[in-house]
Amino acid sequence: MMIKDAEVDLLLTDLMDLYGYDFTDYSKASLKRRINRLLLLDKFPSFAELRFRVKTDEDYLKRFVEEITVNVTEMFRDPSFYRYVREKVLKVLATYPLIRIWHAGCSTGEEVYSMAILLQEANLLHKSLLYATDLNPDVLEKARKGIFPLVNMKQYSENYILSGGTHEFSDYYTAKYDHAIFNKELSGKMIFATHNLVSDRSFNEFQLILCRNVLIYFDKDLQDRVLTLFDQSLDALGFLALGSKETLRFSTISNHYIQQDKEKIWRKKSS
Repeated sequence: MMIKDAEVDLLLTDLMDLYGYDFTDYSKASLKRRINRLLLLDKFPSFAELRFRVKTDEDYLKRFVEEITVNVTEMFRDPSFYRYVREKVLKVLATYPLIRIWHAGCSTGEEVYSMAILLQEANLLHKSLLYATDLNPDVLEKARKGIFPLVNMKQYSENYILSGGTHEFSDYYTAKYDHAIFNKELSGKMIFATHNLVSDRSFNEFQLILCRNVLIYFDKDLQDRVLTLFDQSLDALGFLALGSKETLRFSTISNHYIQQDKEKIWRKKSS
């Protein structure tokens, strides 16, 4: 059995209406492939039974969302973004006696380690704390370990160089079998914790908050609630970084911020 376009639309509407998950930015062809794979793996005899399970079984909903979500996290993803952070944002952060950075929805941690490398190269890591949070404790445990597939290092090294990196990228990890184990001096400045962006409150004041490619899964109301949380958590003149398809433009906090350059980075106004 192969799922039809209209049935994909029904599932996406269910996910949005019942749970606030928004997959409208995803490729329809990619979604169809992944849903068809689930139909085969989990032996659903009909679309109606899959839809009923997604709507009524929260455990299965979690599996469904994990299976259709494209994992796009990588180190130094969007190198021009990291180049802007390296050349502009860190110069501002350097003026603070203690730098607090929040990676919200950090997944398996590739972007947190990228930031730690930037800070180390700017001689700022020693006075920085990187808070890395996610709803899923399993991915947080992976992030805490700082062990990533060695096969990814070629792409990560290329991203690093494009972001303005001038060191040997391999200096930051030890290769062991088919994994890259990142240096403990990087993770030594990281604090990992579970945090639900939808229901949990602010827990600190930060000079930089990064939440890249997370808000696209939320409906407009949830986006506004999360952005308000970030606004409450960010120092005056602090920076907020979002993903390439995300914006503050139509949010309730947009008038508090000024977009920096063409990158998805906004700076909070002083008052």
